[in-house]
Amino acid sequence: MSPSAFSKSEKLLNRKDFVNLNRFGQKHRTAHFTVSIAKNGLARTRLGITASRKVGGAVIRNRVKRLVREVFRLHKGFFPEGCDISVSARKSADDLDFRKVREELIGLVSNSTLH
Repeated sequence: MSPSAFSKSEKLLNRKDFVNLNRFGQKHRTAHFTVSIAKNGLARTRLGITASRKVGGAVIRNRVKRLVREVFRLHKGFFPEGCDISVSARKSADDLDFRKVREELIGLVSNSTLH
């Protein structure tokens, strides 16, 4: 698989992982996202994305999640190694484009204290 792929091993899939991350991780807020970051003890970074119905209909929620996944896939080097990252879209995330998502997430994880 190419290094720019987003494989299953890089996804947060279990509810337990999301709950632990939200309970013990560092929380950071931006205008459009709430991001939780915590060390996972693995050699890879895992990403989990959530978007509630407050963000919008299914089309809008799926679009926001696709944008976040694409930022992660293309810019893995900016994300801290060996961490779990949960990105939750906030209500205002419904009108984002790729550039805005990239600026917010890269700026946030670049300034994270877990590096």
